[in-house]
Parts: sequence; structure tokens; C-alpha cells
Amino acid sequence: MTEQPQIQAPVQKRLVRSRDDKMLGGVCAGLADYLGVDVTLVRIAAVVGTIFGFGSILLAYLVAWVLVPQD
Repeated sequence: MTEQPQIQAPVQKRLVRSRDDKMLGGVCAGLADYLGVDVTLVRIAAVVGTIFGFGSILLAYLVAWVLVPQD
């Protein structure tokens, strides 16, 4: 008898806030995990975006903190 290869369903990634690697709400850590990049880069981009974006990134962070579920 020959064994047939098992077909695995692809793992679906979800955007969730991190409980383990958080500084405030875990949004940056969750986004970094979802995108597959270093969390430090996301945090730096958030700070720079907040400074040069006149707070629009801060508002987006607060909205994501409320809307994005925790893992």
C-alpha cells in the first residue's frame, strides 16, 4: 500500500494585539508579527509618523488599540 500525501490547509494570519511584547497596547508588536518585520522598526515608524504626521498615527494607534483583538 502506498500512502497518499496529506494536504494541509494554509495557516491564516490574523492581526491581533500582542500580550507578551507590548509597551502600551501591543498594537505595534501585533502589526510587526503580522507583517513579519522587527517590532523595533514598527515602533520607530510609529513615533516618526506621529511626529511628522501631526498625530494622525497616534489617532490610528488608539483606534487600533480599541478595535484589534488581543491574542
